[in-house]
Amino acid sequence: MKKILILALAAIALTANAQEKSNKWYDNIKFSGYGMLQYQATDKYSNKVVTHDDGTKETVAVKDADNTFNLRLARLILDGKISDFDWRIQIQGTNAKGPAEPTVQLVDIYAEWSKYKEARIRAGQFKRAFTFESPTHPITQGWYSYANVINTLGGYGDRTGEKASGGRDIGVQVQGDLFPNANGRRLFHYQLGVYNGEGINTKDKDERKDFIGGLWVMPMQGLRIGAFGWTGSRGNMTDPLTGNTISMKKNRYALSAEYDKDEFTFRAEYLHSQGWGADKVGSNTIDYAKGDKADGWYVFGIVPVIKSKLHAKARYQTYRDNKEWSRSKTMYEVGANYFFTKNVQLNMEYARVNDRTIACDRHNYNFFDVEFDFRF
Repeated sequence: MKKILILALAAIALTANAQEKSNKWYDNIKFSGYGMLQYQATDKYSNKVVTHDDGTKETVAVKDADNTFNLRLARLILDGKISDFDWRIQIQGTNAKGPAEPTVQLVDIYAEWSKYKEARIRAGQFKRAFTFESPTHPITQGWYSYANVINTLGGYGDRTGEKASGGRDIGVQVQGDLFPNANGRRLFHYQLGVYNGEGINTKDKDERKDFIGGLWVMPMQGLRIGAFGWTGSRGNMTDPLTGNTISMKKNRYALSAEYDKDEFTFRAEYLHSQGWGADKVGSNTIDYAKGDKADGWYVFGIVPVIKSKLHAKARYQTYRDNKEWSRSKTMYEVGANYFFTKNVQLNMEYARVNDRTIACDRHNYNFFDVEFDFRF
């Protein structure tokens, strides 16, 4: 990782001196980045085993409240262009492992042949071609996090147990926009990708590949309606019943709709997954108690109250880790985003949560989040 940071710093130095050079390769390098700082609080409960003075034990519900500042994300980005090829390198710092355990890792490194809008070819490590929400910038997305179903079925903290990958994998993708209308606006988009299926910075573990495809139509400006499919596997999984190492299949689809124009954003998606899940993120052990199916959905709206200054928002979302209501987590969220400038904003939201995966009879709790985001 030190080598990656050294290379990034060297590239930044080249960018700073670009104006003194006549080589167009250097002139086309752009350095950018962003930071996301959070405060979160909840009043949820969980079960705890209490030992009494007489030695007897009792399981009781105790408040498992959380009240903390958090460094959500910090990223440094290099973008460039060489002839007909666009390229990107992105490095991330986050508390992905937990407080006081920061992780620095390479999240994007790819090049894309972009000569023709009808067929652009990308190779390297980048976001998978799955759902409308996943490719959205984490600040532009407008919430404390991507929807729970996107996180668990879209390659973030994935159901299969792969390490948190930000929706990314290593592979090759072709995408394009077709059928321009009289105004030149293209009405149809497609994308097809083949990936290792193991997440970021990881080689394939079973010599099988993940295939993901999506397409959408854009009948009017700002509106798109699409569908996605995903089939593949995660290798080197441990079957707790036999102790054998197996590949765990992934078969998923998503149905999506979005309207995004003039600071009005409305989006809804439904995702379904077939294939066993792991017991937790970062694990190679199958958890059969979760069943071999999961699904979830969300719908949200973000609208301007004061144009380019203040937005109001509301979101409803549900994720079911075994496609049963007895294992569902539902959130009803409202909030606002305030823009000091176009590159500095404050996001606030409150959610009422019903989480039936909590191992106690108090499934409802409150959640509050404040986030300060900036870009440069």
